[in-house]
Amino acid sequence: MNSTKVRLTQYSHGAGCGCKLSPAVLDQILANRTTTPDAMSRLLVGNSSRDDAGALDLEDGRVLLSTTDFFMPIVDDPYEFGRIASANAISDIYAMGGSPVMAIAILGWPIDKLGPEIAGEVMEGSRSICAEAGVALAGGHSIDSPEPIFGLAVNGLVARQNLKQNDAARAGDRLYLTKPLGVGILTTAEKKGILREADIGLAAASMMRLNKVGAALGHVAGVHAMTDVTGFGLLGHLSEMCVGSSLNAVVELDKIRTLTDLEGYLDQGSVPGGTGRNWASYGDKVGSISERAKSLLADPQTSGGLLVSVAESAQSEVEAILKEHGLEAHLSPIGHLSDRGAQGHYIEIR
Repeated sequence: MNSTKVRLTQYSHGAGCGCKLSPAVLDQILANRTTTPDAMSRLLVGNSSRDDAGALDLEDGRVLLSTTDFFMPIVDDPYEFGRIASANAISDIYAMGGSPVMAIAILGWPIDKLGPEIAGEVMEGSRSICAEAGVALAGGHSIDSPEPIFGLAVNGLVARQNLKQNDAARAGDRLYLTKPLGVGILTTAEKKGILREADIGLAAASMMRLNKVGAALGHVAGVHAMTDVTGFGLLGHLSEMCVGSSLNAVVELDKIRTLTDLEGYLDQGSVPGGTGRNWASYGDKVGSISERAKSLLADPQTSGGLLVSVAESAQSEVEAILKEHGLEAHLSPIGHLSDRGAQGHYIEIR
């Protein structure tokens, strides 16, 4: 089979992190939790806070981080699919302030429709990203499945004092976002055949860029909270931060960077289905918002940027780190956090 003629996205009903179950459905699945106190005594982070990775105290000053992420193709190229899925999974470790060390591959493959050589290209893409991240790809597990699926289970390490969580933000913090938005809109436009020639590859390049800056930000005491922005969109992950930290947020719409001018795509209805599912799950936490802003801020991101909650006193230190990692375009805060105060919406859009 000639892989150059294969379009992986035609074999999947969803795309990237847009495949994720909606926040509302996930809440139902996780509603009944039972724990074994003895087994959980060293667990610092489980699923109760909806954080990016599990965290286990190794009781030697270090914390073991563990996560998994996998999905169906969001691009047609197998090599790029492997790179994107791997970068997306590894991002969870960076979002906790840690450094990834080892990964196990997860592969579901419709072997009757796509040859093993195509899956081999996916694996080669994964190996390339793991090498870039300094991660040992130690093995994996594969099954025959109706649709192509790929991802990683990743372990990482972080010093106990550098562990970052999504529910530890504080009033007065400034919010930074380390990648532009628009991945879901552009990949939907590509599926519809309306992607402008100048915009080809923009989404893929962003999705394949590692969030290595998270490990450096983990060393900054003034970084109070951190999470990566993926399938729930910016507003979904920000609402998790706000609810978990009992804070309100203000988002400055004109501070949000996008991969390209998205207006024409929105005019043509290039909005992924995940956007509506996202909004149905958490729209009640957001104040007045235009349809255009909703389409952008609830857009499902795959391998999106880090959302970082930073003390005002640490802004200069954080911005210096962003510069060191080539993120000069993201030096302006996109909003801030304040005391919760009265009940009502958690997020205001200005």
